[in-house]
Amino acid sequence: MSATAEGFTRGTTPERMPTLYLSHGAPPLADDPIWPGQLAAWAAGLPRPRAVLIVSAHWEEAPLALGAVRTVPLVYDFWGFPEHYYQVRYAAPGAPELAESVRALLRAPGTPVQDIPDRGLDHGAYVPLVEMFPDADIPVLQISMPTLDPVRLMDIGRKLAPLRDEGVLIIGSGFFTHNLAALRHTGGSVPTWSSEFDDWGRRALEARDWDALLDFLAKAPAGRYAHPRTEHFAPLFVTMGAAEAAGELDDQRSVIDGFWLGMAKRSVQFG
Repeated sequence: MSATAEGFTRGTTPERMPTLYLSHGAPPLADDPIWPGQLAAWAAGLPRPRAVLIVSAHWEEAPLALGAVRTVPLVYDFWGFPEHYYQVRYAAPGAPELAESVRALLRAPGTPVQDIPDRGLDHGAYVPLVEMFPDADIPVLQISMPTLDPVRLMDIGRKLAPLRDEGVLIIGSGFFTHNLAALRHTGGSVPTWSSEFDDWGRRALEARDWDALLDFLAKAPAGRYAHPRTEHFAPLFVTMGAAEAAGELDDQRSVIDGFWLGMAKRSVQFG
């Protein structure tokens, strides 16, 4: 199999790719002295993907939608930042054949899949990819989250899991804690709700307590403070589903931890 500017092409079977949940940061991540290097080192330690399939917290669309399968402008879905953040480019090749595979895996009676051909990568996708694969030479396809229900998202991940054996890196892109309104009152320090949720999440992952993670709003301390809306934690469940289908849910580790502007940047690899 090879990936070219024309897309994602089947062929010989490559090494199975892991599946990732990462905290994606905001546009100023590029200026952080530590985090870009952590993402770059993580990517350098992975098998080279034939393509990337990414689910971002910043695209909720039902029914499930496929973004552009050709290179189109990025979606600068943020406001009030210095102008140079709106000049960032990431012209990764499109992945039309990967899109066909995704349609075949996900489409079922009563479960439509739609195409939004002009929808480019949003900052939940391109901000981390700029640091991980800066040459922008790997085809990328973004799909939407049609729901925030953890059980349904895990099912989507399970259905996508066969792509891992075809060299596709499946990424769920969110933020391990995310409450921007509450952060305005912290003065730049790490708030207790963020550190407590991160510690709980670390321990749940290490204990392989998947039921607790699925019920995180009820089980985690300060769960509703860490995630007043759950869209930034939700991509974790796509990642978990893709790992579970391959029997690799227990094979996981936190690759990145710590905090950025008070939010937990914990990022996890399965497989």
